[in-house]
Amino acid sequence: MQIRDSVLAVSRPTSGPEEKQAIAEVLDSGWWGKGPKVAEFETEFAKMVGAKHAIAVTSASAGQDLIIKALNLKGVDIASPTISFMTTAAVPLWNDCTSNIVDVDPIDLNIDPIDLKKSLKKNTKAVIAVNNAGVLAPINEIRNHFDGFIIEDCAHSCYTEGAGSRGDAAVWSFQAVKTMPTGDGGMITTNDSELFERISPLTWFGISSTYSRTVDMNSKSVGNRPGYTWDYQIDVLGYKAYMIDLTAAIGLVQMKKLPGYLEWRRHIQARYNAELNPIVQRPSHSETVQYYGARVPKDLRDQLITYLASKLIHTSVHYKPLHLHPVVAQDRKYPVADVEWLRLISLPCHASMTEDDITYVIYWVNQFFDMHSSS
Repeated sequence: MQIRDSVLAVSRPTSGPEEKQAIAEVLDSGWWGKGPKVAEFETEFAKMVGAKHAIAVTSASAGQDLIIKALNLKGVDIASPTISFMTTAAVPLWNDCTSNIVDVDPIDLNIDPIDLKKSLKKNTKAVIAVNNAGVLAPINEIRNHFDGFIIEDCAHSCYTEGAGSRGDAAVWSFQAVKTMPTGDGGMITTNDSELFERISPLTWFGISSTYSRTVDMNSKSVGNRPGYTWDYQIDVLGYKAYMIDLTAAIGLVQMKKLPGYLEWRRHIQARYNAELNPIVQRPSHSETVQYYGARVPKDLRDQLITYLASKLIHTSVHYKPLHLHPVVAQDRKYPVADVEWLRLISLPCHASMTEDDITYVIYWVNQFFDMHSSS
């Protein structure tokens, strides 16, 4: 097969004229900050995932941080899986908590309920359960021996049916290569009205949004008042973590496209599963296929990465276990993660791929293993 003349990215966003038009409309409106598009995005997103409340924020990381701050969790222990992005280990530290990093299940690499049970401390007050690669974490099993607060990290599972409904609150990511990208941004969802009321003012220094203060009290219509109520009172120390309309406008368009994007990602997953060399261990089935995290023999993993790069195929490794980073190193053993991560390789999977792109990846992966089986 002829080598392509441009790089095939492991992941990338997909957009079209609809996103450009949505941004142009916001630019022309003169309301670029937090306004009507954010309010609409929150409403529509809550409907999609079946939540009572949604709060649009700058990132899923900010969402986790605000939840912990709203719960006033300080100086306690917060557990999370070692196969995850640094957010889940770092956010507890931002709040003067200990970051209790737990081993993972050998099949889907989600947090292991048995290892979590062994790792629980008297002051473990929260668990961050990550839906790894879109596969739902075992939250029901966790609840069998943990009655504290559970944050469901849905950064990879937008939208897997049932995601965000099993924890006490959920965070979602719209970062540039997620299934529903907006460049960056996130959402907090919860059915807990009291928690919602505590988090909302934290997104902007304890102040209600400027847009909400343009409400015409006669018509109850937002944005129609000739002036706005300039006065406000701050009763709680907040932060700056709100989403803006330019971001939300993209999100509203991407939400409409999401079903088609996910159908294509699952098609890529199906072709990889059916056509890759048998030596490639297939990942657990994912409805979002945030990434296709295959596993190969550890002595061949890095060679395969280099070989595919020579064919202009980019790959990645999701993730280097968190406990291997000095900033959050743990004094304990990780028998699953320490073995399995050395075999991980993420193959290209995104909505911009064509059938020819999929065929190209399969061909060169199989060529690599054919060469090694005959040598």
